[in-house]
Amino acid sequence: MYIRKYPTSSTKSALSTIIIPMAEQLNEYSGKATMEKITSLAKRRGFVFQSSEIYGGQSGAWDYGPLGIELKNRIAGAWWKEMTQLHDDIVGLDAAILMHPRTWEASGHVENFTDPLVDCKKCKARFREDQIPEENLAARKCPECGGEMTDTRKFNLMFKTHIGAAEDSANVIYLRPETAQGIYVNYKNIIQSNRMKIPFGIAQIGKAFRNEIVTKNFIFRTCEFEQLEMQFFVKPGGDEEWFNEWRKRRWAYYEKMGVKMDHLRWHQHGSDELAHYAKDAYDIQYLFPMGWRELEGVHNRTDFDLKRHTEYSGKDMQYIDQDAGNERYIPYIIETSAGLTRTLLMILCDAYDEEKVADKGNDDDWRTVMRFHPNLAPITVALLPLMKKDGLAELAKDIRNELKEDFATDYDQSGAIGRRYRRQDEAGTPFCVTVDYQTKEDGTVTLRFRDSMEQVRIPKEELAARLRKEIKAYKRER
Repeated sequence: MYIRKYPTSSTKSALSTIIIPMAEQLNEYSGKATMEKITSLAKRRGFVFQSSEIYGGQSGAWDYGPLGIELKNRIAGAWWKEMTQLHDDIVGLDAAILMHPRTWEASGHVENFTDPLVDCKKCKARFREDQIPEENLAARKCPECGGEMTDTRKFNLMFKTHIGAAEDSANVIYLRPETAQGIYVNYKNIIQSNRMKIPFGIAQIGKAFRNEIVTKNFIFRTCEFEQLEMQFFVKPGGDEEWFNEWRKRRWAYYEKMGVKMDHLRWHQHGSDELAHYAKDAYDIQYLFPMGWRELEGVHNRTDFDLKRHTEYSGKDMQYIDQDAGNERYIPYIIETSAGLTRTLLMILCDAYDEEKVADKGNDDDWRTVMRFHPNLAPITVALLPLMKKDGLAELAKDIRNELKEDFATDYDQSGAIGRRYRRQDEAGTPFCVTVDYQTKEDGTVTLRFRDSMEQVRIPKEELAARLRKEIKAYKRER
């Protein structure tokens, strides 16, 4: 383990240090997941399906099945709790997807939200210029077929449509490409209605849409996605301290969620990477099977956004600081921005494992297991009657009914008990409860743990309390 230190402009001392414990990072992916395995399991177990699959599928769009929507909701719930419930100075917002078109002129999206696009004249493949190998770009040759490439042209990523009956320029409207602007245009409403004082934050979970040139790597980059964004408003001059503080908090969050910390690293944006609004920016990158990719960004957006909205709307976006003699200023903004669907892909890849469970020399010796944190698992506990007959099924259903008020439960009575365990392992269910003939005699059940496959016998009356204890104490071992 090593420690990364960096100075901050703390008001409490001339030089302070934020320390982020970091595991030794890996140079390349060495896990057992591949994108093919993740995609296959996601469909087989009902996590993610291709959108409009019966019509050949819609590129860049995906549907979330029974387990997928449960996992997505739990990830969103964990983030929301972390941001709003555990922070007294952060409140929530749900802004509209459709916003006044001037919003996107002010934000710079109409002018600057573009990708460099090139096409192959021969095979008709389409590429982002910055993702073509340099030798191909210099020769203007297609990296796939060697054909001649078109000249580069700018491609705006916003989806444009019309509102109202007439399809003319006066009725143009955009599907929002990010959720942040909905926060900025509401920041004074929230100050006035909720009596917020700087520093404070506004959190939002919502859909965004980008007309991506290239969508690939399953749900990593899609045209329709959900964002987890928090905008933290601070006094100018205190922005660097809060920027570093939010870097520390966001790193600690992933450790709290049980993510493999040696699969995370920081990447600071260089001068050629910084967005037009950013003073400084860091990405938390995750080591996916396809390599290191951005997971979440922490950005110092300065006062760019609020100044632009002041200019374009004509409304005063200044904050009146009553604790500083009614001093007026436009706040700086520290942003934390992650993709909900991309985080779901990260959780799938991070949880995926294959484990040899016997030594008989055949394929049945291995199991595929999703090692989700119990707080994220789509199913917390599965009830499995040993047999369908002799009242065992009814007894298992009674226990399930007692647990379902507090836990996400499943019931499975089909097939051998070992096969049912394997199905629950693939679904990431951390606990299985087997109801057998001994249950009828003494009221005890077998509690099976997903990660270790250990089994213990406990009275069914103690089951709920034991599950709560195990969830609270959970720590991933591998």
